[in-house]
Amino acid sequence: MRHRSRAAEAVAAVLLLALSAACGSRVPESDFEHDDRTPAPRDSAPLRVGIITSATSPVGGSAFTGPRDGARAWFDRLNARGGIDGRPVEVRLCDDGGSGVGNNECVHKLVEEDRVVALVATTALDYAGASRVSRARVPDIGGQPIGTAFDTYPHLYGIYGSLAPRDGTPGWDGKLYGGTEVYRYFKREHGARTAAVVSYNQSASAAYARLVERGLRAEGYKVVTEQVDFALPNFRAVAADLKEQGADLVFDAIDGHGNARLCQAMDEAGADVTAKVTNVQNWTSTVADDYKDAPRCRNALWATGASRNFEDTGHPAVREFREATKDLKTHSQWQLEGWAAARWFTDAATSCTTTGITRACVDTFMNRSQGYTAGGLLLPVRFERLPEPPRSSRTCLSVARWRDGKGWAGQGDMNRTCFTVPQLAYEP
Repeated sequence: MRHRSRAAEAVAAVLLLALSAACGSRVPESDFEHDDRTPAPRDSAPLRVGIITSATSPVGGSAFTGPRDGARAWFDRLNARGGIDGRPVEVRLCDDGGSGVGNNECVHKLVEEDRVVALVATTALDYAGASRVSRARVPDIGGQPIGTAFDTYPHLYGIYGSLAPRDGTPGWDGKLYGGTEVYRYFKREHGARTAAVVSYNQSASAAYARLVERGLRAEGYKVVTEQVDFALPNFRAVAADLKEQGADLVFDAIDGHGNARLCQAMDEAGADVTAKVTNVQNWTSTVADDYKDAPRCRNALWATGASRNFEDTGHPAVREFREATKDLKTHSQWQLEGWAAARWFTDAATSCTTTGITRACVDTFMNRSQGYTAGGLLLPVRFERLPEPPRSSRTCLSVARWRDGKGWAGQGDMNRTCFTVPQLAYEP
């Protein structure tokens, strides 16, 4: 069973560190009122899909482009093989600039002007246009749940699924729930007992750190809390204390640059740990460069998520992804998840070829997507609308660790690395 993932929570918290809320759209509500059952062009006319990405944003130019690149690679390969029922897929891209205003402009352009049949692999810092997408009944397939939109609105289908009512309010009465499976894994599989949580003295960072601390304590860990100044972080002091406290694990609520500096300080202080645990956004092939000054900490990096390791070329679905993206300079888990999102749309559209590929038909398929895996790339995804939040859940996870010269090595079968764990509430 999948809920909102720890990776999504971590990414959302870290991305909010230095950002303020953006303004909303001024696009008239009436622009989004129309008949959602208007059929897409028939015969050999292209099928239009939209991809909204915060390709340029205050966070940095490459922070959000992985899912977009993975989805485009899928559609390029699909079109080279004849498209869907002989119809090519025409991909319309929109960069929202990481702002709410820009996001609403992208929604207006793609949904109303371009009349895409679906959105795919949405990766937006501020998904301000989500309610408009939902009202237009446009299926948004396989998006990254950076904010709360995919746990709030119908017709939006995040890459990890959702059990929330999706009635216009995030989660259940404004609260989301996450499990403790990551902490259970390191306790049971690696005997970890002491865990450190590093955060900035900034509200979003501190709030996420408190959530991690709660989860660790629920699993019986001794928890060491470390907070540094956002403007002038003293990572050397943190590293020295980690060594003194004998931390087995290090979790964080800090950005990528801060993580690299923390790792360097840990190496200099001789603070060796069982695992420096990172999230799916940092599960990339650029680790050697990103952590070039911290070889010991670099080789203690572990990543957890809900999709199959992009280095697992022994699996046919991963091998197909890697072959199609061999010309890319780098690879990442977010690319693979974007590829899976595009495959998801393709399966949905293919199911509609006899009746007509419309927004409504694709949406019907998505609502039935119980246990979808994109050919084994994803842990089984579910969409339900549970009236009450689950108190516990059997949850599986994908785990990999970095090794110089080998890259990310998968740790066991993600479909069997499963734990029944409590679900803890938090306010986004």
